[in-house]
Amino acid sequence: MIDRAGLAEFLRRRRESLQPEDVGLPRGQRRRTAGLRREEVATLCHISADYYSRIERERGPHPSEQTIAAIAQGLHLSRDERDHLFRLAGHQPPTRGATGEHISPGVLRILDRLTDTPAEVVTELGETLRQTALGVALTGDATCYTGPARSIGYRWFTDPDIRARYHPDDHDMHSRVFASGLRSTIALRGPGSWAAHLQRLLMARSEEFRAVWDEHEIGVRYSHVKRYLHPEVGLIEVACQALLDPDQAHALLVYTAVPGTESYEKLQLLSVIAAP
Repeated sequence: MIDRAGLAEFLRRRRESLQPEDVGLPRGQRRRTAGLRREEVATLCHISADYYSRIERERGPHPSEQTIAAIAQGLHLSRDERDHLFRLAGHQPPTRGATGEHISPGVLRILDRLTDTPAEVVTELGETLRQTALGVALTGDATCYTGPARSIGYRWFTDPDIRARYHPDDHDMHSRVFASGLRSTIALRGPGSWAAHLQRLLMARSEEFRAVWDEHEIGVRYSHVKRYLHPEVGLIEVACQALLDPDQAHALLVYTAVPGTESYEKLQLLSVIAAP
């Protein structure tokens, strides 16, 4: 059963404990609210301000698991806090493990501060959970996919349009990296895992994947530089740095260009295009 009073109180306390800069929002002038406003939380959670306000006022329909997960992420809750929120809302908390999609508060705080840098948080299967605005401008919105297509490795072998963003000379390397990474993940997670399911789907749907898979390569990695072909500014060369979150099997990928280079100038131009 939902504990409406407990849920409302917990949400108020968490909202009031956060400042705009904690979640990547501008503070603005003449701010009188202690912590975040309800409207700001609703924006972070991608729900309507009216709906969120009703939850805090102990009214409205029973929030779904999807809504509670969105609120937990928007409020930058830890996994323990997230699980508590689910129980207050009358739901069973999500199973913890490598397939979890809840981004840790520490990783979110870093991502929120990368306002001038392409960056994204991805799962071990290359499923993008969140991107910076400049990340979307560089590679496109990778959070909009559903089902197996959420994995960039799956899209690589099944959707030819995906490859248009990458330099043609690097396509073979991408194929090898994706197949090698999938093989390692299956070995780690087992034959009943989602990774193994993706492998079976790709074996049935991609002749190229079958050929690359038969090479049995392990540990194939990119060179220091990745090359993107942007539809508006052309070739951009960036270095990719990864910050790993071992508890969640997530990686924060940050893309940077060498200052003074043509690629650096193109990223500066993209930041203007990506600005709200």
